Amino acid sequence: MKESFQLKGRQPSFRRQRSSNSIILLVLLILVAGSFFVVRDVLFTKQIKSPFELTLTPTRISSSFALEGETQFNAGNMDAAIAAYKKATQDDPNNAALWAELARIQTYSSTTLATDVEQKNRLQDALASIDTAKQIAPDDSMVHAVRAFVLDWNANPILAGDQSQSYYNDAEQEALVALQLDKNNTLALAYYAEVLIDQQKWTQAQQEIQMALDRNERLMDVYRINAYVQESFGNYNEAIKQYQIATQITPNLSFLYLYIGYNYRQLRLYDEALKAFSTAVNIGTQLGLNDPLPYLAIGKVYTQTGDFLSASLNVRAALKRNPTNPDVYGELGIVYFKSRNYEGSIPALQCAVTGCDAQISCDVRLGDTCTAPNHDPNNPAIRIPGLKLSASTVVYYYTYVSVLAAMDQPSQPYCPEAVPILSQLHQAYSGDPTILAIIAPSEKLCGSVGYQDPKNAK
Repeated sequence: MKESFQLKGRQPSFRRQRSSNSIILLVLLILVAGSFFVVRDVLFTKQIKSPFELTLTPTRISSSFALEGETQFNAGNMDAAIAAYKKATQDDPNNAALWAELARIQTYSSTTLATDVEQKNRLQDALASIDTAKQIAPDDSMVHAVRAFVLDWNANPILAGDQSQSYYNDAEQEALVALQLDKNNTLALAYYAEVLIDQQKWTQAQQEIQMALDRNERLMDVYRINAYVQESFGNYNEAIKQYQIATQITPNLSFLYLYIGYNYRQLRLYDEALKAFSTAVNIGTQLGLNDPLPYLAIGKVYTQTGDFLSASLNVRAALKRNPTNPDVYGELGIVYFKSRNYEGSIPALQCAVTGCDAQISCDVRLGDTCTAPNHDPNNPAIRIPGLKLSASTVVYYYTYVSVLAAMDQPSQPYCPEAVPILSQLHQAYSGDPTILAIIAPSEKLCGSVGYQDPKNAK
């Protein structure tokens, strides 16, 4: 409701009066003049903005990105956590703590990657991040502790090769420096124990992890590493208990459930292993992740129990989620081989070992339903590069050549494909009697030197 104004007072007089009214009138004139200039600015220069107009200046600060990153990590969404911490470091590039936490998460995120190349690249990213932190804060105990952790995971012999021992040495030195700077650094004790156990310094590793546990700080890393120590001693039941405590602290990290499942599998408690792996699947599903590892783990359980149909279904589910990963094709080839589906194993193992074109990869993924992959958006044309020969891929190599040698016949010669791979295996593992014994029958069938195609034989 509008207010009603009434003019009250004496009759108007046209005689100039020297009173307070003249002062009031002067003030009003000044206000009117001022309002004119304000209106002019609004109409012609637009310097006064609406309070509801969005500002173009970023308002988020590094602490808010760090909080988002921590939340995403605890939720199990590694990629989102890494992205948030990268934004935090961009906003505050001289904050060593942000770089160290980014490196820690990048290291843990390598557990969600299926191939050696992917894992190595991610761990190298983590090393670059922690090196930046060390440049910023060379006397920070936590920076040195995390660097020990990152170096230790980079030292994995499968990934590091001849550089492995150098990484281990540097990791141990970093842990010692961290403890010299702060003897009460619990994570430094735990990471030191992990470095020691990886170098088979059993007794000292137990002592260090026990000191970390005695501090009772309820840190996921401490219980994970204690579980790893117990696992290294073959104490699988105790390892499971420690991993379970870690999941109570951070219940959405899928790799912890994979570790639990691996230990149950060692105990041949397959139902419990499947439950743990299924939990990892559920976490990935809820987060909308395409993580193939839980499905591969389930497939291996079914392979061990002889249920090859269930095994193949789960590995194919992994392949559906990650159709460009040659390692998953190799796993499917192994399942087919163990189920004696030798013909089906050949194209799958080919994709893993030497690589395959789009049509073959589509046939492996989708079987008879794969037609015209270059035109059907549901059957993408994907060329798969082969995996380099390594300790983790050698099983695909020797399984592939054994099938090729066994299936070789005049109407369908496979030995021409097998011989170069046999030569590569023989050269790479000339000092490994186990591998040489595995490939010996294939070499005998095909002939390691001077193979003659049956179609050209006299």
